[in-house]
Amino acid sequence: MATNYTDDIGPMAYPLKMVSQEVVEHMLGWNIPEEHQGLVHEHWRNFPAVSKYAHFILALIYTCLILASVSGNGIVIWIFSTSKSLRSASNMFVINLAVFDMMMMLEMPLLVLNSFYQRLVGYQLGCDIYAVLGSLSGIGGAITNAVIAYDRYKTISSPLDGRLNRVQASLLILFTWLWALPFTILPAFRIWGRFVPEGFLTTCSFDYITEDQDTKVFVMCIFAWSYCIPMLLICFFYSKLFGAVRLHERMLKEQAKKMNVKSLAANKEDAGKSVEIRIAKVAFTIFFLFVCSWTPYAFVTMVGAFGDRGLLTPVATMIPAVCAKIVSCIDPWVYAINHPRYRAELQKRVPWMGVREADPDSVSTSSGATAQTQNPTAEA
Repeated sequence: MATNYTDDIGPMAYPLKMVSQEVVEHMLGWNIPEEHQGLVHEHWRNFPAVSKYAHFILALIYTCLILASVSGNGIVIWIFSTSKSLRSASNMFVINLAVFDMMMMLEMPLLVLNSFYQRLVGYQLGCDIYAVLGSLSGIGGAITNAVIAYDRYKTISSPLDGRLNRVQASLLILFTWLWALPFTILPAFRIWGRFVPEGFLTTCSFDYITEDQDTKVFVMCIFAWSYCIPMLLICFFYSKLFGAVRLHERMLKEQAKKMNVKSLAANKEDAGKSVEIRIAKVAFTIFFLFVCSWTPYAFVTMVGAFGDRGLLTPVATMIPAVCAKIVSCIDPWVYAINHPRYRAELQKRVPWMGVREADPDSVSTSSGATAQTQNPTAEA
């Protein structure tokens, strides 16, 4: 055991005292007081205590993610909410997604603090606060992705009468928060399921390891509610969107043949890429981020409830948490960076970012007639 030089410094030195001890000879959960040992599932007691250096590395990663989330999501919320040109119903969903991702960021400082203590600070209360923030932001962000897919489909397939107004958008935003509440409130109040430590025992999530029928049913329900349903909705609306774009392109080509012209879309050859490819790239990126964010966690929970729990090592269960946090830092940019008005605002307000974008208001009327076709994500 390493020598400790902080015995006489006082209670403020407790974190230093904790990290100065080598814990390799202990099992996971050794430093949790007896009265709170019920928090730790027996599964985690079978693993050696995590090295303090692993805790420090994780804290460093989360510190970087905090900075990325505050800057990225903060700028998105600031510009979209204060720019008159960006105050559309569709952009309300981008702000809502950024709010959910910022909420996920709020739990990261708790992890950094827990990492220095190498245990949960606050025990059950600290665990519940951490897990509530993660559950609300994670489920809310997932269903918001589905709502954005629906809005894009409506806007692009029916540009004249399919656009949502601000009242409809507000109701859909309320729906996303209500959607996230059930599987946040139920385990928080021990009505169904519960929040418990996992991995390094410095993070918390819903219980997916306890071997009883009630836990298995809960895991199946939250898996369908927070992962399967949003995933199916995203796939459905973007597949419908691709179909609508293909039909529109076919109609343009047929009309161009009748008029004996090469194309009805201005500057189509200069664009270099078809509308289908441009939308496919954005949609695939959105879908890819969603899969990267939540598939690892879905896999871990299903293995914990129905598979070989021996696969769930502390390190293996921390990977999904890190994936979700990374995606939450870049998620809104996927939508925002495809918006020319947003890029123009970035150029005006934060010129040090080096964004170069022509003012969309300077586009001529003739070019604007085809803007909906050439850049369908611009107004969505």
